[in-house]
Order: sequence, then C-alpha cells, then structure tokens
Amino acid sequence: MDHEKYMRIALNEAAKAEQADEVPIGAVIVKDDQIIARAGNLRETSQMAKGHAEFLAIEKANQVLNSWRLDDCLLYVTLEPCPMCAGAILQSRIPTVVFGAYDPKAGSCGSLVNLVQDSRFNHQAEVIPEVLQEECSLILKQFFKGLRERKRQD
Repeated sequence: MDHEKYMRIALNEAAKAEQADEVPIGAVIVKDDQIIARAGNLRETSQMAKGHAEFLAIEKANQVLNSWRLDDCLLYVTLEPCPMCAGAILQSRIPTVVFGAYDPKAGSCGSLVNLVQDSRFNHQAEVIPEVLQEECSLILKQFFKGLRERKRQD
C-alpha cells in the first residue's frame, strides 16, 4: 500500500474542512486499494459531537459496503484518533489505522492511551503512525495560529 498517497488524499479532505471553518482533519477509508469513503471534520457545521472525520468516513464506508464490518479496510486519518473514534474503529473491525500527527491531548492510538491495541477488547488494530507527519501537523498548527490571531483582533 502507498500510505503517503492515501494520506495526501486525507490531507485534501482536511483542507476542505478548513475551508468550511472546521478543524482541518481528514480521513479516507481504503479497501482493495480503492477509496470507498472520505470525509473531513464537520463538528461545527453539524453541531454534532460525532462529526469527526474518521467517524463520518466509517459511517460512509458502512453504507457503501452495506455492513458494519470493515474487516478488509484501512483507515487513513491526518490526526491520531480520539477515544470516540478509536471506539468506532474497534466496533467496525478496521484492521489497520494509519495516521499523520500524534494528538497529545486526546490521542487514543498511542499518545494518551492505546485503545485500538488493548488486548482486553475482542478486536485490535495495527497502528502505523507519523505518515506525512510534518504536513499533517502543519495544517493544524497553521489553522490554530490563524484562529488565535482572529480572536485577538476581535
């Protein structure tokens, strides 16, 4: 698998989210080397707590496959999944999670906790971190820097 190729597509989804004044996080789900779902954050737009990119991509992939099981899929996401999204990864049986930037405040694939690899659950996922880490971190840093600057001007 060309992890960088799919992470670049996830970064494109993050850029679309940023254009909609959302935190720029993007996700892509791949099965048999084909993209079956993609999404960017929509939490502000939807006013739904579950509006995270990976959660939305999982829901779309479930619809595409007409199954809650995503056994043969890979999830690419620009930021390490949070506890809610890690739970959705486990529940949908995604076997591999590829992410760009670590999330020291909410990361649940190694930063704060590692829910997706906890042997107490009946499913675990392989984790491939730091794919295009610099690009994934930069889009977030620039977004939050701009947000802070706009707040200072108000």
